[in-house]
Amino acid sequence: METKHRISVTVNGKQHELEVEGRLTLADMLRHRLQLTGTHIGCEHGVCGACTVLVEGRSARSCLMLAVQTDGKRVETVESLAAGGTRHPLQDAFVAHHGLQCGYCTPGMLMTLAELLRDNPDPDETTVREAISGNLCRCTGYQGIVDATLSAAKVMSKKV
Repeated sequence: METKHRISVTVNGKQHELEVEGRLTLADMLRHRLQLTGTHIGCEHGVCGACTVLVEGRSARSCLMLAVQTDGKRVETVESLAAGGTRHPLQDAFVAHHGLQCGYCTPGMLMTLAELLRDNPDPDETTVREAISGNLCRCTGYQGIVDATLSAAKVMSKKV
């Protein structure tokens, strides 16, 4: 029987005290223990980016990170973007600019881009494309995602 570890982690602003196995991934903890199913699991090798969340404000592949590594840390998932039931400007822009189709990559894209816009409120197209270069999308061709991000940046900085 595997040893369990007690962790204290803040997810989307809510503190959780959990007992987890040492081999439990962050993605599985979020989806199965906390019922936060917005984080998608794609490749399980850290390649596709579908499982991207923010840990201490920085992008992390939740399929590669162990839950025990989040002890004492702050984790943000895609569910955190719609604060108080109001969609984040990125979410609105994804809808308006057809930045999603099947939606599987969308949570990871949104978290990656939320980090980008927080750190760089006025990115250019090249910067956006570099930011999402680690997130794979098989449906959109990326242009809608880039357009959505640039539009959200303008809305967020009140340039519209």
